[in-house]
Amino acid sequence: MTLVGVISDTHGSLHARAYEALADCDYIIHAGDICNPAILRELETLAPVTAVLGNNDFDEYGENVQRFARPTIGQVKFLVAHYPQDVRIRPGDPIPDVCIHGHTHIPRIVFGKDARPAGYVLCPGSASYPRGGTERCIAKIEIENARVQSIRAETLSGKVVASVGVVS
Repeated sequence: MTLVGVISDTHGSLHARAYEALADCDYIIHAGDICNPAILRELETLAPVTAVLGNNDFDEYGENVQRFARPTIGQVKFLVAHYPQDVRIRPGDPIPDVCIHGHTHIPRIVFGKDARPAGYVLCPGSASYPRGGTERCIAKIEIENARVQSIRAETLSGKVVASVGVVS
């Protein structure tokens, strides 16, 4: 099994509990509003990191951090962007299994017909400044046999706030 940690909207500060929550991950995705290159360096001490630029980020991260990312992890295809409207698939784009965005600071998992053509749309919430009555959150995606087995958004104290299992 491969465990992918997803974090967003750190806004310049990586909370110690967020770092601890991602310590068991094999791969980490940051969905923008990083606001400090040191955060990516810290996360890279845990696992390989893919990150995208948010509306509060600039080019200080180098050419590997752009507005969009399309990693494939465990044969599962991802589309990562900061804005929710940017994870829409356009004609000719490869179809991702999972779309990930940040920006809203509110954790959510969409699946089934509402996520089409992707299998899932995930916002991990914010690891720094939650909104909508939520707590600071991250998300985790379990991948096995080239398929998403589960996705969960959880608070930094480990409380699951949204989750889905295998969706066919």
